[in-house]
Amino acid sequence: MEDQRVTWGGVESAELARIVVLSPHFDDAAMGAGQMLVRHAEERTRGTAGRASVVTVLGGRPPAYPDPPSPWDALGGFGSGDDVVARRREEDRAAMAVLGADPVWLDFADHQYLQPAHRPDPSDVAPVLEDTLVGVGPTAVFVPMGLANPDHVLTHEAALIVREHHQEWAWFAYEDHGYKHIPGLLAWRVSKLFRSGLWPTPALVPVTTDTDRKRRAIWCYASQIAPLERDHALTERLDANVAEQFWRLAPPPAGWEALVDV
Repeated sequence: MEDQRVTWGGVESAELARIVVLSPHFDDAAMGAGQMLVRHAEERTRGTAGRASVVTVLGGRPPAYPDPPSPWDALGGFGSGDDVVARRREEDRAAMAVLGADPVWLDFADHQYLQPAHRPDPSDVAPVLEDTLVGVGPTAVFVPMGLANPDHVLTHEAALIVREHHQEWAWFAYEDHGYKHIPGLLAWRVSKLFRSGLWPTPALVPVTTDTDRKRRAIWCYASQIAPLERDHALTERLDANVAEQFWRLAPPPAGWEALVDV
């Protein structure tokens, strides 16, 4: 890519030929990158892009579900003995069909089911994630900014480990739906990345603003709607059509490193 295009946020179409979106939970990619996935599906229909995949990192069953169910699961309609992950995988399959993407599920369990000492850390997740991505063969990987929720932070940090081994892929971050509105959190992540030498820069990633299709996809996650309405003002956010924003994750242009000390 020419330096001029990079400086002004440009994204080459070849970079987006085969995309993978990393989703901490089953609904996060649809909420944070759904319109981008719709646009990619349209490009694939025209023969100018390959398939998109959404990899749900915390998509596995726990050793045991809590009994009674967690408050989040109980509000979603689950009772004792229900296989929550099986239901949510079916919901995810339906949502990805709406968005035109292939669902991929890793076997790590949601943090709500595990005691802190038993939760995976980024170094546990990164090798599995790397093998999965290599198998898909992306040209670009979209990772969550990694805000607030431990599973979002885990996914973000594991992805950055993989990035060190695969800088031939374009790397972007998408803003975690809902969590990005918590005061200071998005600014904290941008600052943290900036100071690490991996500068996040808003990128001109094309989207299709088909709000109805995005809403249909999100509503496929039927067991998530009630808790998302209660805790994340889901309908209010969708009615506001909050923009999807994507940030290129790359080192600074040559000669700009001095800005870190300003």
